Amino acid sequence: MDRTFAPLAALAASLALASCATSLPPRDGVPMFDTITASEHRQGDDLLTAGLGADGLRSMAPPGFADAARPTSEELRRRAIWGSWRGIADLSPAGGFGEVYGSLAAVPGREYATLATLPGARQPQRVLAQVPDAFDQGKRCLVVTVASGSRGVHGAMALGAAWGLPRGCAVVHSDKAAGSDYFDLDAGLGFAADGQVVPADQASAFVPSSLEGQGVAFKHAHSQDNPEADWGRHVRQAAEFGLQALERAFPQAGGFTFADTRVIAVGISNGGGAVLRAAELEGDWLDGVVAGEPNVFVDAHGGRSLYEYASEAALLMPCALPALGLPPVPHAEATCNALAERGQLQGADLATRQQSALEMLRSSGWSDAALRGGASSVQFDLWRSVLAAYASSYARAPHDAHPCGYRYVAGDPGQPRPATAAERAAWWSDASGIPPGNGVQLVDPPEGMIAGLTCLAGLASTNGPVTDGIARTRAAPPREGLPVIVVHGTDDGLIPMAFSSQPYVAAARAAGREHVRMWQVRNAQHFDAFLAFPPMAAAYVPLLPYVYEALDQLEAHLDGKGPLPDDAVFAPVPRAQRALQRADLRLR
Repeated sequence: MDRTFAPLAALAASLALASCATSLPPRDGVPMFDTITASEHRQGDDLLTAGLGADGLRSMAPPGFADAARPTSEELRRRAIWGSWRGIADLSPAGGFGEVYGSLAAVPGREYATLATLPGARQPQRVLAQVPDAFDQGKRCLVVTVASGSRGVHGAMALGAAWGLPRGCAVVHSDKAAGSDYFDLDAGLGFAADGQVVPADQASAFVPSSLEGQGVAFKHAHSQDNPEADWGRHVRQAAEFGLQALERAFPQAGGFTFADTRVIAVGISNGGGAVLRAAELEGDWLDGVVAGEPNVFVDAHGGRSLYEYASEAALLMPCALPALGLPPVPHAEATCNALAERGQLQGADLATRQQSALEMLRSSGWSDAALRGGASSVQFDLWRSVLAAYASSYARAPHDAHPCGYRYVAGDPGQPRPATAAERAAWWSDASGIPPGNGVQLVDPPEGMIAGLTCLAGLASTNGPVTDGIARTRAAPPREGLPVIVVHGTDDGLIPMAFSSQPYVAAARAAGREHVRMWQVRNAQHFDAFLAFPPMAAAYVPLLPYVYEALDQLEAHLDGKGPLPDDAVFAPVPRAQRALQRADLRLR
């Protein structure tokens, strides 16, 4: 379905909170967003917490649906915000969010939503602008925040929204053409712009190129666009939408342009990579960037693509972790033995094979700290999930032609079945954007898991559609003079900084970019949300406080209140079994 801007009539009809849909007049040099849906969020609802407040966000139970099979758009929004917060931040009572760092204050205001498609793309991205009632028209601040991983458009609520909204900035969110817009091929059902389940001819957010076949398709893997190659342009498009939303919110203000509105872009993980890709675009549209633990690939010493090192991790890490003294994960011994039989590991016994796997990872640049940090990704089956989805995305493969024969189905592990109406209805609000999870399973090819992973790993070194797709994701140095602060945990085991942030910063400086800074945070791994588990809290600290601090210092620099901060290495102390203290963070 090729379209420039997807219609949002279904969303306009369904949002009950003083919502309406209009078209804005075109402006020179700025794309017109054909349909914008507006809604108000006050009096028991708000922009930052959807009215849930700290207690509601901390609840282990998600906000309910009155009718599980037919949730309203308001219920879906509230639940998507709840899930996005809990997937990114440590909201446990002892974690310190909202007290030691960050904000969970209610922020009343208005939202403006659209679907926008880049020229030449098949599928749109979701864009959501939030304008607080306390927006400072004198300062004119716009924060562009990008969902991490493959999350939906609310995926950066705990990041740019939590920083920008309480200080009177407008915030515009982008799902960078990924997100949780699934399509149930068995039922012929997809999602409207408001997240409600609709037939294919009404599904505006994502419809696969063919409705033939069975199972489940999802946008990141099956858009046939390779959206990662256009991350930077998605961020720029979101910023343009943010300006138009501000014009809608304040029609008497004389217009909003990049010349009179400060634009700061922030993201973590894939969102961090996206804002760094935006930083390389020409023009003075962007004033500063903060990238946390960014998935960024540069053609420089040490630089490696996520796909390349995830291939190693998927095959070798389950076998290697016991050699570091970590408990074995399920199937670890079988994986070691299978790799040895294939000649991919050395050793005649299990212990030798484990050591062989460990040495192979070390020799390719993995630190022991990153390997320990990556153990959670093994336990949660993230490496296989990432590889299967990204292989399809890079190859621009349709849902029924995965490069290694993987497929996605509804049902329970090993028991495919049609999705229930209740399961399907919650995909948009609950799913992380990449299965398995939420009643959608990733099915290995008939040859089995090890054969499938070996096939996926081989695609990283074989010239073809996947390597071509990876090549299109290479980052360039930021625009000259643009302030950029990169924040990364030294123990990150999903996006090790040795393969991403460090090569990026080194390459930028080699290209003469003097306004790039690198902050390293010791004892920080990739997932702040995991710190709600006591064993993780005993070993690691959150990264979000340092991202907020970087935003604070970037803003002060742009305000002329001080120089851009220097490079820094922080040595915080994990909170263990007690509540986090400000002093634990060792912020300067």
